[in-house]
Amino acid sequence: MDRSIQDVARLVGTTSRTLRHYDRLGLLPPSRVGSNGYRYYDDGALVRLQRILLLRDLGLGLPAIAEVLDREAEPAHALHKHLELLRQEQERLARQIASVSLTIKQLEGGGQLMAENMFNGFDHTQYKDEVEQRWGKEAYASGDRWWTGMSDAERAGWKARSAQLGADWTSAAEQGVAADSAEAQELARRHYEWLAGVPGLPSSGSGSSGNGPSKEYVTGLGDMYVADDRFGANYGGRKGAELVRDALKIFAGRHL
Repeated sequence: MDRSIQDVARLVGTTSRTLRHYDRLGLLPPSRVGSNGYRYYDDGALVRLQRILLLRDLGLGLPAIAEVLDREAEPAHALHKHLELLRQEQERLARQIASVSLTIKQLEGGGQLMAENMFNGFDHTQYKDEVEQRWGKEAYASGDRWWTGMSDAERAGWKARSAQLGADWTSAAEQGVAADSAEAQELARRHYEWLAGVPGLPSSGSGSSGNGPSKEYVTGLGDMYVADDRFGANYGGRKGAELVRDALKIFAGRHL
């Protein structure tokens, strides 16, 4: 069943103008255009629109959304990834809700506040000691200033890009992509650019990538992904972590 642009706008809670803007950007072309010039959208277009809205809520801009949609042509597979991201966010919010609810209960009941329970779901410093031990106190301090200086939307966008990168590595590993293939090397380039956006990392200041992370840092990080299951889990487990390690090593050898 095709729906008119007005019906879709009402259904989504947006405007026809927004949907036409998505069309002009190539994000959401109509399924057909009637003789009266009206745009109509079928079920496939509605699924695509749902994905656009999910990615937008995760903080991605429209150009980034277009890139994600182009890479993930199979909607069901992509929506499984979106669902996992939503579940992770749901879990984090559930912990925050429980934490705040407990604080309210203790305040209203005159009970003792338990600091250990007040910030569940809020902590971004859980790896502080480990980062300082591996890369020094300034590396952690610089990263902490960068993270806390972000707006909520910027943090959400960075998390979404991180999760998408991890999902793309996982998918590549599942498909048996070779580390030296063009696809894996494109992922390695994205991974390097993602790392380059984090201040305080050891920098080479040379090579084709300028002041981005050094070759030693990048290859060492790849080794850590394989050695530490906590980090490897971001790439679907050991198989994915090994692909990331090997692809980053090749990328670093060529470009850093």
